[in-house]
Amino acid sequence: MQITEIQVDGYEKVVRCHDEESGLHALIAVHNTTLGPALGGMRMLPYVSEDEALFDVLRLSRGMTFKSAVAETGLGGGKSVIIGDPKELKSEALFLAMGRFVESLGGKYITAEDMNIGIEDLEVVKRETRWVTGLSRDSGSSGNPSPYTARGCFQGMRAVVEHAGLGTLKGTRVLLQGIGAVGGRLAVLLKEAGAHVTICDINEERASEMSREHGFDVVPDEGHAALECDIYAPCARGAGINDDTIPALRCKAVAGCANNQLLEPRHADELRSRGILYAPDYVLNAGGIINVSVELLPGGYEEVEALRRIDRIYDNLKLLFEISENENISTREAAQRLAESRLEEAGS
Repeated sequence: MQITEIQVDGYEKVVRCHDEESGLHALIAVHNTTLGPALGGMRMLPYVSEDEALFDVLRLSRGMTFKSAVAETGLGGGKSVIIGDPKELKSEALFLAMGRFVESLGGKYITAEDMNIGIEDLEVVKRETRWVTGLSRDSGSSGNPSPYTARGCFQGMRAVVEHAGLGTLKGTRVLLQGIGAVGGRLAVLLKEAGAHVTICDINEERASEMSREHGFDVVPDEGHAALECDIYAPCARGAGINDDTIPALRCKAVAGCANNQLLEPRHADELRSRGILYAPDYVLNAGGIINVSVELLPGGYEEVEALRRIDRIYDNLKLLFEISENENISTREAAQRLAESRLEEAGS
């Protein structure tokens, strides 16, 4: 196994791992540990190059710093990515090697579940390192974080509809893109609250299945952003809010559970100039990391305490919308200022 460091300004530690025997090619980025050890999920994707993977892991780890700061988890920001097709490359040897890679950071980075990585994968990782969270309840851990991420997004969307002048979720038209573990659960919660939910996904079979089971309307994924709705909820991969999609949007608000929805920070200003309310993604989708963070409290994991903290996402969004209006800045900048102020307070 070969572990080498990548120098990146503004990041505490970025490392790559090549393990010829298992086929592992992975990156770990630790952005900031001012508030505590860096916690962030592990994802596995068939990136076309290491540069693309590095771009993703850097954005994600930085987002985790701000997410934990705003949510007051007592943790820092980090992330890990495995380069490869999960349908072809997953193996016991690969995840054992990934465990050794995580262990090499000595607890500076704590991993958890993310895209294409499940509890069964993390259980193999944990055989080589103790720095793993979000395992099964049977092991005393917090379990699958996806339902808690969805719950937090739902609570935050209550604040969004209120601030956007839509009243309540009942009758609100939501276009939800990406119906995976989190997006699919969020769609169900919204429908149960009386929202009219339209879904789309690159996996058309999955969308049809969800439609049959829950009665959602379905639209093609291609060109979906142009559909008129009250709330557009991106719940798949990031960077979907960009120069191409923003002019097509016909919504009052953007609020979804995907990470890094804005391709560039300036796109928050563009949304604002068009009168579209933006719920900063790392504030809205913090439920999973909040749930996992409760594992690290002195008394261990307690779901009641986790839910209490997750439901505060509603209050955090209300606060950010107030800051945005009072200071005449975008909600993205309001969230960043709040996160940075908490980092400065902790570091002083």
